[in-house]
Amino acid sequence: MANFIPLFPLNIVVYPGEKINLHIFEPRYKQLIQDCFATSKPFGIPAFLKKGVSEIGTEVHINSIDKTYASGEMDIKCKGGNLFRIINFYRQLPSKLYAGGEIEILTDLDDEDPILKVQIQEKIQHLYEILGLATLYINLPENFKIYDIAHQLGLTLEQEYVLLQFRRESERQEMVLAHLIAILPVVEQTERLKERVKLNGHFKNLIPPNF
Repeated sequence: MANFIPLFPLNIVVYPGEKINLHIFEPRYKQLIQDCFATSKPFGIPAFLKKGVSEIGTEVHINSIDKTYASGEMDIKCKGGNLFRIINFYRQLPSKLYAGGEIEILTDLDDEDPILKVQIQEKIQHLYEILGLATLYINLPENFKIYDIAHQLGLTLEQEYVLLQFRRESERQEMVLAHLIAILPVVEQTERLKERVKLNGHFKNLIPPNF
């Protein structure tokens, strides 16, 4: 059964459970936030890709309006909820400034593969160590899901959207593991190049070969 929801297309991908902070400044979206906050209802963020609104989006619940400016602009804190598919998109709702759409909520299967998870953990630890971000790995909870780390893997916006379209955790694991395997050699080579550039022009303490 289709539901109806206000829509706020943005050049981002929002994952279920993700906490996001937004600065609202356009008149149409100031109105959208005011309406949703007053009725305690969510709005939807579909990614805006290739000059178009994507079919899949994420419900977003407003946790708080932290600041309201004299201009009517707002700083808000939100959290991602259910994923949905847009059935019908309306660029502007009657008597409103903002867009909306009829949607269907998507279901998800948590079929996590423990072997893939261990492999992903090893690759992430290696990646963060190369980048000098070991603290990120230390703070990674043991029960993490792919959505929890998706924004910290160097994925493009298009790749993040592909990840959003999978309905199984195991599919997301497979994509992330393949991505990590592909980028780790590139990151290692880049970091080695950076170290070489740093040494260029400096006095080098080199040990001559013994011959």
